[in-house]
Amino acid sequence: MATLAGAQTSSYAGANAWRVILEWLTTVDHKKIGIMYLWTAGAFGLVGMAFSLVMRTELAQTGTIISAETYNSIFTMHGSVMIFLFLLPIGAAFMNYSMPLQIGALDMAFPRINALSFWIFLFGGVLITLSFAAEGGTASAGWTAYPPVTLDTGNNAEPPGAGMDMWLVGVILLGQASIFGSVNFLVTIFKMRAPGMTMWRLPLFTWTTLVTGLLILLSTPVLAAALVLGFIDRNGAGGAFFDPAAGGQPLLWQNLFWFYSHPAVYIMILPAMGIVSDVFGVFTRRPVFGYRSMVLALIAIGLLGFIVWAHHMFTTGGVFLPFFMGATFLIAVPTGVKMFNWIATMWRGSNIFPTAMLFSVGFLMLFLIGGITGVFHAAVPVDFALHDTYFVVGHFHYTMSIAATFGFLAGCYYWFPKMFGKFMNEGLGKLHFWLVFIGVNLIFFTQLLLGLDGMPRRINDYVDNPGWELMNMLTTIGAFVSAAGMMVFLYNVIYSLKWGERAGSDPWEGTTLEWATTSPPPAHNFDSLPEIRSERPLFDLRFGEKLQDDPHYHVNNGHNGNGRGGGAKAPTASTREEA
Repeated sequence: MATLAGAQTSSYAGANAWRVILEWLTTVDHKKIGIMYLWTAGAFGLVGMAFSLVMRTELAQTGTIISAETYNSIFTMHGSVMIFLFLLPIGAAFMNYSMPLQIGALDMAFPRINALSFWIFLFGGVLITLSFAAEGGTASAGWTAYPPVTLDTGNNAEPPGAGMDMWLVGVILLGQASIFGSVNFLVTIFKMRAPGMTMWRLPLFTWTTLVTGLLILLSTPVLAAALVLGFIDRNGAGGAFFDPAAGGQPLLWQNLFWFYSHPAVYIMILPAMGIVSDVFGVFTRRPVFGYRSMVLALIAIGLLGFIVWAHHMFTTGGVFLPFFMGATFLIAVPTGVKMFNWIATMWRGSNIFPTAMLFSVGFLMLFLIGGITGVFHAAVPVDFALHDTYFVVGHFHYTMSIAATFGFLAGCYYWFPKMFGKFMNEGLGKLHFWLVFIGVNLIFFTQLLLGLDGMPRRINDYVDNPGWELMNMLTTIGAFVSAAGMMVFLYNVIYSLKWGERAGSDPWEGTTLEWATTSPPPAHNFDSLPEIRSERPLFDLRFGEKLQDDPHYHVNNGHNGNGRGGGAKAPTASTREEA
């Protein structure tokens, strides 16, 4: 009897496990889709980090460990994985999970399309990574895929094989997933806000989601068109768009590619900016300084991001240098406004420093270095001197790679209690922060110095000019220190999921609507919603009555187009079905 009972229990547990797996595979719940984006992007990020460790091991000293062809493939896949499969989708993870909660919505506007976009993204990512098994090897032309290096023109010593086609198709699929997601974000924000949630009461993270969605929608089709043209060129379908031997224009590819890829920098960094804005608003115990100027700066960054793409092409001689130099300098203005406002928020605030706050402060420091070095490159003469050096590598990693990653790590620590109902371990979190912060600065500040000393990028070996080998060794040490920090983070996630301290519905005393529901939230998100009178509805709920008599207290009384205001009940199940 005991054996039979044990078998029945085991069978029930197995059936229950399969039911849970099937539920996740078929879900249209924005929260589960956001978590799946998070796990998937995180896994791809570990793959990209492994590629970088191989590269840094190769460059630690003069001489070669791997062949130049292998290095080119790993170099290409590192950039492709980290940009297309980590930094872009991890922003989508937080936007999927948190944005509907922040505006009081039941779900995304189009739940099934939301699920479809995730599965298209996953298939595209798998296709790119499986290109290693393709005949002729994986893509090896760099993540920018400049022709004619990507083409079999008869002049390339190692013409790219089928892996290059897999890369092109994979990125096309990723673009399609992004377009689906952007439409969903925009419609959800414009049409599914809770009563009283006017545009000027949106949390800053939701504003960054809105601007990011517009950037994706307007720029990604241009990249998709370029990729299709490149695929036609490669496969002899009568095209000669980019092949100079057949009358094509390689600079056409660069214009199309960077028209997408410069806005993509902001597609990566804006969600991180939104996260740190929300984190500062909670852990300084004061509202973010200059809310409206922050929103206007976000919009300005989005607009200017579309008119500076050709600063990546200064050295080609094929662009109007004065205009793009001036526009690039101009984009520092709204960015400076945001930096000033973040610092002003912390100034004389009742600051506390859990791990999420540490990563947010780290974001400011790293993004500041990246921004200042970017202003250097806005000057055409400086860019001519530094364009092909490691200074560029240090600059763009500080800006869109590690700064964005620090923002997303802040989001992990900040929203982990909401997602899973448990805190992450703060001791491990602080160890994680210091290891990664020290490691990344050791990597990329050293690379800035190498670039100033003239070390070229995109090489797998180098002559040991005075100091180069020492600085490359320091860079490699920094890479392994950072990797150790990420292993601490991975252990912290596993440990916290199993043994983490239980978190309540509002463990941080947050101010936005996601903290008005349980942790984790129910399938329908909310049973009821508080009255929304400002961009900080939970703060108003806690202290509104006490502050009504305070002459210095200001409530944002903006209204949206349909004039809705006042208290709010949670949307009904029928509303969800209509959506």
